[in-house]
Amino acid sequence: MSQKKINIAIIGLGFGAEFIPIYQKHPLGNMYAICQRSADKLNEIGDAFGIEKRYTDYAELLKDPLIDAVHINTPINNHAELSLAALRAGKHVACTVPMATTIEECRQIVETVRETGLTYMMMETVIYSREFLFVKELHESGELGKIQFLRASHQQEMAGWPGYWEGLPPMHYATHCVGPVLALPKAQAEYVSCFGSGTIDADLISKYNSPFAIETCHIKFKDSDLSAEVTRSLFNTARQYRESFDVYGSKKSFEWTLIEHEDSVIHTGESPSRVKIPDYAHLLPEEIRHFTTAGVYDTDNNQHLSFIQGSGHGGSHPHLVNEFLNALVEGRQPYPNAVASANIVCVGILAHESALKGGEIMRLPEFTLSDIS
Repeated sequence: MSQKKINIAIIGLGFGAEFIPIYQKHPLGNMYAICQRSADKLNEIGDAFGIEKRYTDYAELLKDPLIDAVHINTPINNHAELSLAALRAGKHVACTVPMATTIEECRQIVETVRETGLTYMMMETVIYSREFLFVKELHESGELGKIQFLRASHQQEMAGWPGYWEGLPPMHYATHCVGPVLALPKAQAEYVSCFGSGTIDADLISKYNSPFAIETCHIKFKDSDLSAEVTRSLFNTARQYRESFDVYGSKKSFEWTLIEHEDSVIHTGESPSRVKIPDYAHLLPEEIRHFTTAGVYDTDNNQHLSFIQGSGHGGSHPHLVNEFLNALVEGRQPYPNAVASANIVCVGILAHESALKGGEIMRLPEFTLSDIS
């Protein structure tokens, strides 16, 4: 695989279209094929980006022997099904969050990766955002000292999104806050305890039998003295959109700004100071550096809800593509790989179970890729 560019197929062309020009420009990637059930949408995107190979049938796409890897950007309820089909067809997989919606689906993906030796990466944006890369740099340089505690929140109003979001349990889409608290110390969650709070509208509750407006979860890390707290809301809660994390260290601590576009805060001892987060495009191949600040959905007449609310996902998209492609070429595991992805996603799934049981401790299943380096 290292002798040629990686042939990529993108599945789902709403949010997924954002990644097309990044793969086209990346020196290791070849934007080979696209897939969308709607032929009109498929041809519109294919014509706009000059992509010849087009599929409306995912099963037919998987039969194409020239495709090395698929990047899945479809509704969350079929992520696991499409990922498993691709792996079983011999394709590497990058998939937008979450990896799956059940513990069993996570287990199946990990087992299939182990059996096939193929690569899986969940494309979690926050852990490749400029904010995360900034704090990661502080941590790795020793400036934070010993990490003592981590906190994260993802608060969002989902009114107006597609119907399958309505009434979704908050922790079922928690990767944007669980991801960073596990990724910074490269930890795994061992067990969780979560409380639900408040109530959403009655017509929303019936869809998933989930009443909570907010869910707040404590995570105990495996083989570590660390724990973290994450908070998630989706409906009936007044708050500006916020994907955030805070890190408390023995020397310095980082706190995400309370209001979007304001500066975050570094505490050195008891002395606070505002900090401007730099961009980290210099970590990328020159050909894709400009995608940290501009992409497909950044004009007034061409916007996507995830960008309107998510502020461009912290410039993470080219970093995600770069990590995936480099992992394939170098024959190594990406971060997060199948095991790390399953651990992140299962935190949210089990946190909601815990909330329904009044905060009962729920232990995470153990996943392994012991046969893979």
